Parts: sequence; structure tokens; C-alpha cells
Amino acid sequence: MKKSKIRRPRKAKSPNGRRDTDHSPQDERKVGLARALSKLGYCSRSQASELIRAGRVRLNGGLRRDPEAPVHLGKDRIDIDGKAVKAEAKTYLVLNKPRGVVTTADDEKGRDTVYSLLPPGTPWLGPVGRLDMASEGLLLLTNDSEWAARIAAPETHLDKIYHVQIGAVADEALLAELQKGFAVEEGEILRVKRAEILRSGEKNSWLEITLDEGKNRQIRRLFEHRGIEVLRLIRVAIGPLALADLPKGTTRPLAPTEKLSLDHAIQRRSGGTTV
Repeated sequence: MKKSKIRRPRKAKSPNGRRDTDHSPQDERKVGLARALSKLGYCSRSQASELIRAGRVRLNGGLRRDPEAPVHLGKDRIDIDGKAVKAEAKTYLVLNKPRGVVTTADDEKGRDTVYSLLPPGTPWLGPVGRLDMASEGLLLLTNDSEWAARIAAPETHLDKIYHVQIGAVADEALLAELQKGFAVEEGEILRVKRAEILRSGEKNSWLEITLDEGKNRQIRRLFEHRGIEVLRLIRVAIGPLALADLPKGTTRPLAPTEKLSLDHAIQRRSGGTTV
């Protein structure tokens, strides 16, 4: 007796003749208007919210003042000041941030920002994580907001490596304390994943410190708790990406192989699907 074949329903065709599986799932998702502008690479969500509340944004021809107004990405039309917003090409930059500049687009105190270091004609980019004004080293910038969120997410546990000069002579006991951790204000526990002595002088030491979580001013707060001054703090690596010999204050594109390596590192750390 022959087995009957099970016929699966055929996918409907769109007007252009393609199967509906050709549509990206992203096109069917609804997101808030401010987030949509960020995902399109136009500006940050906070900047988008300001534009929307100022009455400069229209959605499918209608004025919208609510940053959470639902948008179908890939279907709905967004205009700012009468011009249609189109998705920017994904851009990924590596910056060697010098000391004394802030990681923000606008500074109310008029201080230099990392944006003054970007090449002319660079589209809007957002920093991936932060380095405070006194910190130096590797900083990623991109208009790929979802990718940036994965890199910076605490649950990703992506290693970040820092070279830290402290105003004290480090010993093994201090390294053990840093790795065990301290309870600071409101019971918060701060610790490092690894700490090693690179070199020591008569009054100071250089340490290599690895973090796999991203708490605010984590390294500085650890040493402040011990009454030790941080003299310099340089981020030298994010996952497999190293700062290497990039001159201070300059940028370069993130190579496709480097991005792929970071994506694989995120996948291994988070145990998730391929990104």
C-alpha cells in the first residue's frame, strides 16, 4: 500500500512574485518611534525623543509627539523636518580614546567629546559602553544599536581587559582581595574576574585587570574602597578585539573578521544563537 504524501500549504506570493519568507522578521515587528530612529541609525533614542517631542517627526504623514508611538520597521514612513529617514549603512569604528574627553554627544560643561575625534562625514554613531573622562583606550562606536546592546549587556560576560596604574605597590594579597570582591554602598558587591601584576616601582604598580561585567566606575570604586589612587586606566581589549598600536585620539573601521570574532565570542559567552 502506497503511503500518501503530506502536502504542506504553499507560501503565498507577494506582489513582486517572491514568497513571504523573503520578508525579514524585523519588518513585521512594532517598536516605539524613538527606538525605530535609533535602529535606523539616525540618532540615539534620547535624541530621537527630543526630536519627536519638538514636533519635528511625522509617521506616515501624521505628526507624532509620543516617542513610544508604534512603528512597523520596513513598512512605515518616518519623516524628520520633511525628509524621509532611511536606514543608514551599518558602521563600526574603533577609537583609542585619550584622557580628558567625555563619551557623550553633547556636554553641558563644554568639554571635548569623543565626537570631535571622528572623521568628517561620519554618520551618527553611538558609543558601545562608556569610558569616563579620566579613562583611556579602546572604545567602539556604531549605529547598529542591537549589536551595541549585545556587546555591552552584563549577561554577555564578554571580557574587558584594562591596564591600571595605581599609587601603591601591589602584592598577591591585594590581587586576591580584588578577585574575592568587596561589599560597597547598599551591599553591592564589586569584584574583578582576574588581576595580575604587570610591573611595580617604589611607589606604584601597573596591573592587568579583567572584568566580565559592566558596573559603573567598577575599577575606580574598588580601589577607592581600599584607599588607593588610580593614576591611569586604559582599556586594552574587548573580548578578542585588542587596542594594539592604534594611535591615541584616532579611529579605524572595525574589520569584518574582527566583528565576526566578537559575534562568536558573544555567542560562546551567552550560550545563545548565532548573532
